[in-house]
Amino acid sequence: MAMARFFTQFSLLLSSILVVLLPLTFSASDSEALLKLKKSLTNAGALDSWVPGSSPCNGPQGAWRGLVCQGSAVTGLRLEGMGLSGTIDVDALVGMPGLSTFSVENNSFTGVIPGINRLGALKVLSLSRNQFSGDIPSGYFVKMGSLKKVRLSYNKFTGEIPVSLARLPNLVGLHLQNNHFSGRIPSFDSPSLNSLNVSNNRLAGEIPSSLSKFSASSFVGNPDLCGEQVGFQCPSTPNNTSKNIIAALMVTLGAILFLMIIFFAIQWRTKKQEINLEVVQVQPCGSSNDAVEVPISMVAETEERTKSACSESDSNISNDGKPSVAELVMVNDEKGVFGLTDLMKASAEVLGNGPLGSSYRVRMANGVTVVVKRIRKMNALGSDAFDAEVKNLGTLRHPNILTPLAYHYRKEEKLIVYEYLSKGSLLYHLQGEGRESDGELDWPTRVKIVRGIAAGLEYLHGEFASRGVPHGNLKSSNVLLGPDYNPFLSDYGFYPLLDNGGLEGLFAYKTPEAMQKRTVSPKSDVYCLGIIILEMLTVQDGNGGTDIGRWVASAFSEGRQAELLDTKIKGCRNSVGSMEKLLRVGVLCTETSPEKRLGIKEAIKMIEDIHEFQIL
Repeated sequence: MAMARFFTQFSLLLSSILVVLLPLTFSASDSEALLKLKKSLTNAGALDSWVPGSSPCNGPQGAWRGLVCQGSAVTGLRLEGMGLSGTIDVDALVGMPGLSTFSVENNSFTGVIPGINRLGALKVLSLSRNQFSGDIPSGYFVKMGSLKKVRLSYNKFTGEIPVSLARLPNLVGLHLQNNHFSGRIPSFDSPSLNSLNVSNNRLAGEIPSSLSKFSASSFVGNPDLCGEQVGFQCPSTPNNTSKNIIAALMVTLGAILFLMIIFFAIQWRTKKQEINLEVVQVQPCGSSNDAVEVPISMVAETEERTKSACSESDSNISNDGKPSVAELVMVNDEKGVFGLTDLMKASAEVLGNGPLGSSYRVRMANGVTVVVKRIRKMNALGSDAFDAEVKNLGTLRHPNILTPLAYHYRKEEKLIVYEYLSKGSLLYHLQGEGRESDGELDWPTRVKIVRGIAAGLEYLHGEFASRGVPHGNLKSSNVLLGPDYNPFLSDYGFYPLLDNGGLEGLFAYKTPEAMQKRTVSPKSDVYCLGIIILEMLTVQDGNGGTDIGRWVASAFSEGRQAELLDTKIKGCRNSVGSMEKLLRVGVLCTETSPEKRLGIKEAIKMIEDIHEFQIL
């Protein structure tokens, strides 16, 4: 009996010893591997807490910096923004079998991609914002079937996107933007893939049908890509060589025929009439004296419309009986009064093309520089209703609203003229293109811009409270900056003017409720405000556009919100707490459900409260 009691007590004691020692054994194993990894790195001052003799997860000072632990086992390495460089000792990492997350984002590593693919249990791999370069082998990811998220963006990787990456069965997010990848995009097999960004590379060819659910923002910056997402139809591919030859001959013959037609047309027109290359004098129906001046881009159509002017008097003749085909209507004369002739005679520079049309910068003879927006699919209203609507926009006055100056109405397209602001758009600065000596957006300036955007949006919500969506097209490219970085909202109030095809180009129609139910509301503007806030605070390793909202929400659900903040923003060193508060506002504004989303007044109150804590 005594012997049995002895064995029982001995077993209990042994079990207790094992319970205490086993975690220490695992910690020692991880500690050895981590210290070996540290030796392979340079500029590793941020890892001063990694010292021999202490437990990586349960030391007296807490866990070593950059570790994610479960109990006493290391499950993740998040060595982000630490200025690290050197060689990543993958042999050391192999000695950590519990490792599921490895991130060295925003450091200074160079060279080809390291052999991280030896870590078959990894679920998250992030090498973004370093200087890695070279091709990634096609089969690099074959043995990494557990991977869910891969972030390789903002490096210098070249070659084709590895096919093995597209075959990962559990892939949820993939960010490859801002590299030098070339060739075709492989077809992705993972049905769980819900976040993708391959923008700003050198990719070419047709976007695979397996990626049809992703928006254009996932693919921009690859001029040789084609497909519905980027608005470029892919050329048809002949099945054999003979078809190629026939197609080439047809194209050649067509080109020759086209040139002949142009040649004879020029000859005929030269004999029939003299043409002024800048201005065509068109006699309105029923008049022999008054002529109107029309830009050269409108010549062909103006001539055609003149022939049938008497039968189309409603579209060509205004209420006072004067021709309106070339009329420029001033709705705001704060920058002076000018006409279409003044615009036509001035030199124009293309600023860009967007979903609604093109924008041009025009410097006129009187020294005034304006932006002319050429918009199609704005045919929801007739000329009188359109006139009343745009004139109403011309009466708006607010420190954060860019009021239109004039408009030109044609059935096929409309011109809307705004004042030109030399600092450009907020997007221009966030992308780093505006970082001249006085142009970088520091933390106080970003707070000022957010406050101004919210104030302007609140004003529009008061003025257009009865509309489906008051602004409708709020995004960083439509926030323009004045000389003192005061923000001005542009491209607002288009909702009642656009036909159904034009409405699709509004940013409000990229919100979750619009994508799912084809509905918009004032809360859609709030969602767009939230996207801008997230763009201004984060390292933007999301998809850009509305995809950044899903990316940030995913990070919040994983407890990684501290990693999102862009710590390179000037003046943010003592304002991390305020940045986190504003980030929270952005998250609340981008709630998927409009019912759970902040209202504009709630958002402004939270932004005002945050401002009080800034160290300016």
